[in-house]
Amino acid sequence: MPEAPLPTTAATAPMLEAIGVSRVFDVSRPWLQRVLAREGRLGLRAVDTVSFAIPRASTLSLVGESGCGKSTIARLSVGLLAPSGGEIRFEGQSLSVARAQAALRRRMNMIFQDPFASLNPRWRVRDIVAEPLRAFGLVHGTAERTARVAALLAQVGLAPSDGDRYPHEFSGGQRQRISIARALASEPEFLVCDEPTSALDVSVQAQILNLMRDLQERLGLTFLFISHNLAVVRHMSDRLGVMYLGRIVEIGPAETVFRTPRHPYTRLLLEAIPDLAMVGRARTPVGGEVPSPIDPPSGCAFHPRCKLANARCREEKPEQVAAGDVLVACHAVAEGRA
Repeated sequence: MPEAPLPTTAATAPMLEAIGVSRVFDVSRPWLQRVLAREGRLGLRAVDTVSFAIPRASTLSLVGESGCGKSTIARLSVGLLAPSGGEIRFEGQSLSVARAQAALRRRMNMIFQDPFASLNPRWRVRDIVAEPLRAFGLVHGTAERTARVAALLAQVGLAPSDGDRYPHEFSGGQRQRISIARALASEPEFLVCDEPTSALDVSVQAQILNLMRDLQERLGLTFLFISHNLAVVRHMSDRLGVMYLGRIVEIGPAETVFRTPRHPYTRLLLEAIPDLAMVGRARTPVGGEVPSPIDPPSGCAFHPRCKLANARCREEKPEQVAAGDVLVACHAVAEGRA
């Protein structure tokens, strides 16, 4: 069952929609080795029939453990990868159509996890930030480009004179500000933020998150925010999707998911958040290991780690069911056992 459709008023019409999106990577051994071993091709299903919608000027966050498919969805959402099944639509236009993808490219951008790895160490900051301006022909002449770069740096809390320096001369938080300035240079409306604060200190994380929220309010930006840290996404999210082994197991308004989590996996993730109110109380850690997406468990992928699992969970893959204004893919919730 795909996510329930959102109202289609001008204020809430989805900017980005994923409709039953899947992505399978071929991880087979070389042809000759497969022939000698008499084995077929091997596929890794990184994303499995995922559906969601993001209204304009809002934030959908996707969280989950490493390897659950979050970053694959990030790349699918901006057209860097093509889905193996399903469709990604940006304001109703399919990203699978090359012509539409080229026309929409300026309107979307990404902020990456590691600000040092995503910046060219041989370029000065002014050239890094100006690259999208040149690529899309948004400015004409050196003077106009210099003024635009200075304005972008000031917008993210840096000085115009910082454009003369190289990335290695900045701290991690300052480098991420440069990455944000570059992402904003093409005047995008939709940003995919792929764990943009996970490489930063906690105090710097708060500064970057506050900057992003401020920019969203001032510029009307729409965010797809990827993270493994629930404490971070609570500060950013309007809606929250929890992923496990390529599927969204729970999705709904962020505050509802935090206040009354329904899926057993969501509950375990929330218990892992540091909280002074829980000092001295027993916590239930997320036990076990994430199964291999090459050979996932039958039925519900979470059943080997779930205390509520029964025979149905081991045999039948759960579909999303409505639990109030949240959608949950869990047999225990559907049967009233959770």
